[in-house]
Amino acid sequence: MFSIGALSRQTGVKVPTIRYYEQIGLLPAAERNGGNQRRYSQSGMDALGFIKHARDLGFSLDDIRGLMALDGHLGADCAQANRMAASQLENVRSRIERLKRLEAELERIAQLCDGGGGQCKVLTALGDHSQCGGDHD
Repeated sequence: MFSIGALSRQTGVKVPTIRYYEQIGLLPAAERNGGNQRRYSQSGMDALGFIKHARDLGFSLDDIRGLMALDGHLGADCAQANRMAASQLENVRSRIERLKRLEAELERIAQLCDGGGGQCKVLTALGDHSQCGGDHD
């Protein structure tokens, strides 16, 4: 059995986050000892590890809940998990493309500065969206 602190240290998930996952039903409620302290089993540790890894990969809590509900057998559950992973991959690729556009625009804006006096071209560019070199929304 693991205390919430041990669970936190071993998974890298903060204690308030563990409590939150338990509160919203994503992590099964822990058993309580005589002093009313949470005690987690290895399955709780494994579930939290799954949640952490899925969060690190950018899955939403709702998606994680759906993935955890799958029984892990080949067939329909595996196909559903694959669809969810493919959808998350597309979301990540879209964010990467947006970040690349942001990078290009920020690089362009940063190069506007000549370091001299007068009106700051960086601040002017930030204040006037029409001066952007392209779409970066």
